[in-house]
Amino acid sequence: QVQLVESGGGLVQAGGSLRLSCAASGLRFSDYAMAWFRQAPGKERDFVARISWSELTYYADFLKGRFTISRDNAKNTVYLQMNSLKPEDTGVYFCAADREHIPPEYNYWGQGTQVTVSS
Repeated sequence: QVQLVESGGGLVQAGGSLRLSCAASGLRFSDYAMAWFRQAPGKERDFVARISWSELTYYADFLKGRFTISRDNAKNTVYLQMNSLKPEDTGVYFCAADREHIPPEYNYWGQGTQVTVSS
């Protein structure tokens, strides 16, 4: 049974930083690309960042270099370092796993972690 468990969310002031973690189990982590998505209240879920098994990274254009995705295959964990946070970054952040399909197919999702950025 595949499980993705996010942690690290919380309340932070604008300009602050948070580091999200997503611990995976029940899959061969190194075979999967991992990604972060976010969903603001009343809006659709948006792509944030992706890291392939070979650690190639991709980011949403709106991030403008503020976030960094990384992975530790020994710990079966993917991270999202978020800097210079803005109120518009508020939302539920989800991690997802894709077995390197083209185009990506995110078959596994975590339950999400809330990030709230106050102005």
